[in-house]
Amino acid sequence: MKKLIVPICILLLSTTAFGQRRTTKRPASSAAKTSAATDAAAAAARNKGATTVANQIKNLTTFLYLLGGVAKNIEAIDVAAKSGQPSPTNEKNKAQLRSSFGDFRAGLDQLETDFRNTPELQPYYTKLAGSASGAATAEAQAAAGHFDQAGRTLMGVVGRLADVLVAMP
Repeated sequence: MKKLIVPICILLLSTTAFGQRRTTKRPASSAAKTSAATDAAAAAARNKGATTVANQIKNLTTFLYLLGGVAKNIEAIDVAAKSGQPSPTNEKNKAQLRSSFGDFRAGLDQLETDFRNTPELQPYYTKLAGSASGAATAEAQAAAGHFDQAGRTLMGVVGRLADVLVAMP
């Protein structure tokens, strides 16, 4: 009987010593949770910033598409009006165009402020900086009645905005 006890003890000891080890899942550390939450918040902020830039590009390109025809009509009416009295409708159209240029400048000012003040967007601010000043230049050109040149200036702003989108992951 003693001969059987020794092998059984060895067998039991070996199976407990070399058997499968049970592992328990430890809860993720608070640092890992915080890092994941921070990464998610940063991604959401970048996504929101990229969406805002994309919306500005869409609005500006639509405006520029329409500006070409409107500016030509305004110029034609101005040439015809030189021999007579200016058209009140044409003056109203000019005022609306000037207002639109001002609205774009204000929107780009706000966009630059958002990028400058949002830590997740600050790395992209350097590409965006100057967009509002370009829109301000276009606004001044429109105020002087140079709508075609103002449109060309806004095309440069659209290019800058596109560069921002390319830089964003």
